[in-house]
Amino acid sequence: MTADAHDNPIISIDDAGYVWIFSTSHGRSRPSYVHRSTAPYRVDSFEKIDVTRMQDGVQTQMDNFSYMQAWHIPGKGFIAFVTRYSDPVDRTLFFTTSENGVNWSEWTRLAAIGKGHYQISIHSDSKCCTAFNHHLDPQGVNWRTNLYYLETTDFGESFQNAAGEKVILPLTEPGNPALIYDYASEDLKIYLKDIRLDSNDRPVVLYLVSKGYEAGPENGPRTLTTARWTGTEWVIHPVTESDSNYDTGSLYLETDNTWRIIAPTESGPQPYNPGGEMAMWISPDQGRSWEKFKDLTKNSPRNHTYARSPVKANPGFYSLWADGHCRKPSKSLLYFSDRDGNVYR
Repeated sequence: MTADAHDNPIISIDDAGYVWIFSTSHGRSRPSYVHRSTAPYRVDSFEKIDVTRMQDGVQTQMDNFSYMQAWHIPGKGFIAFVTRYSDPVDRTLFFTTSENGVNWSEWTRLAAIGKGHYQISIHSDSKCCTAFNHHLDPQGVNWRTNLYYLETTDFGESFQNAAGEKVILPLTEPGNPALIYDYASEDLKIYLKDIRLDSNDRPVVLYLVSKGYEAGPENGPRTLTTARWTGTEWVIHPVTESDSNYDTGSLYLETDNTWRIIAPTESGPQPYNPGGEMAMWISPDQGRSWEKFKDLTKNSPRNHTYARSPVKANPGFYSLWADGHCRKPSKSLLYFSDRDGNVYR
């Protein structure tokens, strides 16, 4: 149990079908935990796993990690993009790997710019990718700006930018080869939402651009945005406007070249608070233009947000999210939708 939603756990499934739960910590004051199901493809019982990592050549307990994003790559094992507080900056980004989920590699420090970072990640069979912002020094986490991208094609032995140029890690300066766009120069903030790889294994990042961290109309417009690597350059296009920095959804790059977004882009019963009414947006031209395909929810008593895409999402189970009242304690229900936008509670 936890009273801090930042302790949100991560689910991953290994080659044998065992379900792994990585329970993260918000900072350094509490331990982190790893559990594994006692039987493949079952979730009725779990056992605690004592995991270790290499540190200065010595295997040590791995019992503190934040905002972990753990992925299992068939035939290779686990990779994880991890945040660690005060190591050395407030939120420092790392990368680590494990063949078995128990013994992890030395952590590779990816970025320690200003006061730190938030990141989102994805992988394919051939690469592992992260997109991240940086937090200005001395202002801190509410001044999150700039958009960066790194990838590894050799399971973490080296990292490069989207153009394939090797980078020297950790990144410590705002102007570096991983930079996609300099939003700091325009005094704009960015809030990361999703990252995908297209059929050519090229990244597409979904994020929101805002004038400031404070809620309310003063910092509008807040623009949901995509950045796509074409193979030679990053192309950035707006999707639509939203009323909260924390209106969070998922991006889908489908086999017929349709791009789809499921996100709470419509104003909800608690306007300017996180979430709203869920909608589905479609682009036929790689994000250059977007059209709202369907309103997924209407006249809701509570805001909906954080629509997540299941790994290798089935058309019948395409998006998962929850609702909640943003201004007082309330019940919270789980919802899912299919690819056509039919919603089930």
